[in-house]
Amino acid sequence: RRAASCHGTGTRVGDVSRWLAGRAAQAAVTWAVALTILFFLMRLTPGDPLARLSADRPLPPGAADALRHLYGLDRPLLAQFAAFLRGVLHGDLGVSIQFGLPVRTLIAERLPATLLLGGVVLLVDFTLGLWLGVHQATHRGGRIDRWLGNAALTAYAVPSFWTGLCLVWLGALRWHAFPVAGMTDPFAAGGTATWPHLLDIGRHLVLPALTLVIATIAVTMRYQRAALLEALDAEWIRTARAKGLPESAVLRRHAWRTALGPVIALLGLWLPMLVTGAVFTEAVFAWPGLGSLAADAVLARDYPLAMGCATLVAAFVVLGNLAADALQAALDPRVRR
Repeated sequence: RRAASCHGTGTRVGDVSRWLAGRAAQAAVTWAVALTILFFLMRLTPGDPLARLSADRPLPPGAADALRHLYGLDRPLLAQFAAFLRGVLHGDLGVSIQFGLPVRTLIAERLPATLLLGGVVLLVDFTLGLWLGVHQATHRGGRIDRWLGNAALTAYAVPSFWTGLCLVWLGALRWHAFPVAGMTDPFAAGGTATWPHLLDIGRHLVLPALTLVIATIAVTMRYQRAALLEALDAEWIRTARAKGLPESAVLRRHAWRTALGPVIALLGLWLPMLVTGAVFTEAVFAWPGLGSLAADAVLARDYPLAMGCATLVAAFVVLGNLAADALQAALDPRVRR
């Protein structure tokens, strides 16, 4: 029996490993296809990458041709694509046309602020949002369910930049409780690792994070409510209740775990929000994140910088979906079939 049990465990581990390897291969192919489509769409967009440089200051004779040759813009499109793929494989995303700096340097400067903002928003969305969704489902049709649903949908319907402007007026201009813009106070004393500096970052983070939470928490609440209601109507839940289990045990041990599947899938889809999902909010609060950098790169036709941001976003999308699939498979083995 012990040998059979070990053999069965080894078989299950092998099945999980093969499933994960297959999903990872699919994710790699998806990432490659996404990069290909994004590259050619960017190159087919009307506009001259050197237009902003020449608009700020007229280029000397021959300088435009030299810059085109430097950035490889005078080469055939397929040759440019091959050079881009070689750079991605070697971790070299090129040099920004707009800033004249390596794309990796620009992304590394902006990414921490974006990860901080997006991480806080996702943490609040998938803790408070799940709790509120469960509260709605357990009070289905009641006053609390209707009030929370209407409030969340109203907040979701309001544009995030309008919510941000209202919070700026209320929290910064009227109450003087939070800073208007930026990530830190440039005139504040203290090092980057001191408590006053961290508290300063926290004060600057409140308004943009609250804006995004107000704009997005309704989705998490609705997903959790719908999934939990579907689980509570299942046959095994009626069986558990018929056995005399308390309602709290039925909810925690049986219904909620089953209802986490759609929410985990939503989490995987929302991971790209860590990178570029807060463009308008970053613009309202002058938050030095990657979303505004990517938007400026697209507007300026800065191909290397735009494709560097797109490469990172595509990687987040693929990795987010892969992580969501793995979590769903851990909760429900039927997913692996």
